Amino acid sequence: MNQAMGGPVVDWATRVARAELSAALPRRWAHTRGVARRAADLGRILGDDAELLKAAATLHDVGYAPRLAATGFHPLDGARFLRDEHGADERLVRLVANHSCALLEAEERGLRESLEAEFPLLEEPLLVDALVYCDMTTTPDGDPTTARERVAEILCRYGADSIVGRFIRRASPEIFAAVERVDAALAGQPR
Repeated sequence: MNQAMGGPVVDWATRVARAELSAALPRRWAHTRGVARRAADLGRILGDDAELLKAAATLHDVGYAPRLAATGFHPLDGARFLRDEHGADERLVRLVANHSCALLEAEERGLRESLEAEFPLLEEPLLVDALVYCDMTTTPDGDPTTARERVAEILCRYGADSIVGRFIRRASPEIFAAVERVDAALAGQPR
């Protein structure tokens, strides 16, 4: 990981996310902490990338911070913040930018070309799936849930005809498949 992060990457990620989210968006901060806890449970299937996943899980929603919301699309705003203000590791920034099928939502918002050009999707399927798993099996309050319950909650919260509603309906088959792939990887590993 990039030395600009200083110290262990997860500690750095926690400091950054806490500073941006805890006071301004306490419920988003609760979700973030829950997603990070889920990531900690996946270390055994990720090996050397376990710390990277924990850092990405901790930072995945940082772009919701009011001071960072330039485009209003949190994956892109968060990734730009991490790259431009912190010189964060490229893989970390690309995970944040593309978390939970973000390309499909970017398309709904007319931002797909920008997202793809600046932050190409990592060609590391298990790592990408693991972040989807962590995010999409955690409630807005940070508690564990199923991916199906999470998708239903998002649809209810945003409305089926909203940008997010349209996106989540399109993305749900891939979300469910990613969660199934991670569950299968976990099942194949000793505890």
